[in-house]
Amino acid sequence: MIQYSLQCEQGHQFEAWFKSAAAFDQQQERGIVGCAVCGSTQVAKALMAPAVSRAGSDKVAVSSMHPDMVRFREMLRQFRQKVTSEADYVGDRFAEEARKIHFEEVEPRGIYGEATREEVISLHEEGIEFMPLPELPEEQN
Repeated sequence: MIQYSLQCEQGHQFEAWFKSAAAFDQQQERGIVGCAVCGSTQVAKALMAPAVSRAGSDKVAVSSMHPDMVRFREMLRQFRQKVTSEADYVGDRFAEEARKIHFEEVEPRGIYGEATREEVISLHEEGIEFMPLPELPEEQN
């Protein structure tokens, strides 16, 4: 078995396993290698980092692109898009603006921005409702 990092014409990156390099080539020629995000069959191999074993207990849980993961990632993408298109971006003033809304000093509205760890803890302790805006792995590249 061989694992490839793949990328479609839309820039979506995903991984897939094949019996061999020849099996990948045959499936790609037949048009049955599809993007795990959008379904495009215009797929090419992406750059891959070598697999390196590390000593110690710094392992994290990971998963390949199970169909439910693909759907969940798309739901997160849609949620993030909805929030960022319908709410006001307040940057690093998020905690300040959230308090103003909570204590009814300003008209209620949807906001998003950034907050420090200390600000997040403080907002939580004050009972101010908020939630993290999900970041998707491809947004970190």
